[in-house]
Amino acid sequence: MTPMGTGHRLTALDASFLHLEKAGAHMHVAGITILDGPAPEYDDLMAHVESRLHLVPRYRQRLAEVPFEQGRPVWVDDPHFNLRYHLRHTGLPAPGSEDQLKALAGRLFAQRLDRAKPLWELWLVDGLQDGRFSVITKTHHALVDGIAGVDIATVLFDTARDPVPVGPPDRRWTPSPLPSRAQLLSDALLERATSPAEVVRGVRHLVRRPRQVLDRARDALAGMGALTFAGLSPAPPTCLNVPIGPHRRYTWVDADLSQFKAIKTALDGTVNDVVLTVVTGALGRFLRHRGAATDGLELKAMVPVSVRADAEQGVLGNRVAAMWAPLPVGVEDPVEQFAAVRAAMGDLKSSGQAVGAQALTDIAGFAPPTIMSQAARLQARQRFFNLVVTNVPGPQVPLYVLGRRMRALYPVVPLARNQALGIAVMSYDGTLGFGLLADYDALADLDVFAVALEDSIDALAIAAGVMQRARHRRRAAPGRLSPSPA
Repeated sequence: MTPMGTGHRLTALDASFLHLEKAGAHMHVAGITILDGPAPEYDDLMAHVESRLHLVPRYRQRLAEVPFEQGRPVWVDDPHFNLRYHLRHTGLPAPGSEDQLKALAGRLFAQRLDRAKPLWELWLVDGLQDGRFSVITKTHHALVDGIAGVDIATVLFDTARDPVPVGPPDRRWTPSPLPSRAQLLSDALLERATSPAEVVRGVRHLVRRPRQVLDRARDALAGMGALTFAGLSPAPPTCLNVPIGPHRRYTWVDADLSQFKAIKTALDGTVNDVVLTVVTGALGRFLRHRGAATDGLELKAMVPVSVRADAEQGVLGNRVAAMWAPLPVGVEDPVEQFAAVRAAMGDLKSSGQAVGAQALTDIAGFAPPTIMSQAARLQARQRFFNLVVTNVPGPQVPLYVLGRRMRALYPVVPLARNQALGIAVMSYDGTLGFGLLADYDALADLDVFAVALEDSIDALAIAAGVMQRARHRRRAAPGRLSPSPA
């Protein structure tokens, strides 16, 4: 609760993304969509977005910092909100290739969002080959996580070519007055002073339902122990874990969701097991291509998992926890690799790491903001994991923008400090889009990793018996890393 209505206060997790950004990383998530043309006129898209902004009021809000870091920031209405600042328009020069779009995306993702304004941008990009166009979204991680981002997509996109018009807002938007620095400070101090009341209410709940509360506490403590033990073991050093600069490269890999489902059925696992296995295979191929020894090597991925309850769908903000997933890159046989990943993920789920991570996040909500700030920066300096791999379920129906069908969707996860590669995966209308974000200098050969990922997908599909031979791909890259299985 935020006293006196100064605004909705960030959770400890949301605030940590701001602290991590101060440590040198850009903490925005993003997505690239490719749609059938012709591209809409900028003013038409402007009117389309403006007619729906009342459905996502946070998009008109910016952060207000509490003086002297005595509380987490709050969201307040931006009195100078200008949609034309956030909705931008550019075009690709001829020939308008996908490689040109990827280069543009890399430049956009390298630019930090202005904290003095609402933390989002939407880019209309026309001039793509074959009469297509792209819409690129960029939103700060403190504003929305991947699961909630799907809700925002359904606000901006339609599920029919000719949708039912969205009803107008009940009243015209008028920004609330900005709180003064004194009000921000006093509200934050009052909120901290009343935090013990939450503990008292918890004790009352314990008295009324002791068994239920104690069972949850036991599970949370066990999960925190498992998470802490996993985090204390540093991730092995690799060429992916080096200081990163401000510039980014971006590319993507397409996959067939039905093929991944067939693989998981054939090998008795989950789609997420398949995703982590093909990523593991690609990492092994890439490291060996760079001359690294991978025998017995096991990397560690930070895998975000949603702890968002059904009742919270559509509520902005982050409701995610993390698990440290081992990736056995030293195992080269695809089926053996899948079995190892499946077993490891099963162990993680039974260990309660996600429950423990959520409990630690809840506890962090009571910590003074200055301590949280230092903790976030300390975490950024440690090598707890080698990379982030996130897999988010997306809409399985076609989406449209002003009657134009969206054909592809590729997500983006931000890079952490000293981590040159981030992998985000999202399903859409029967497809899987792998979005690969990399530090520009550390991974000049990002396309080589993309080839390794394509080869890894084919190898697992063939080994699982769901594909006869590797597909012929059109990617222009400096050769396959190894002969594709016949």
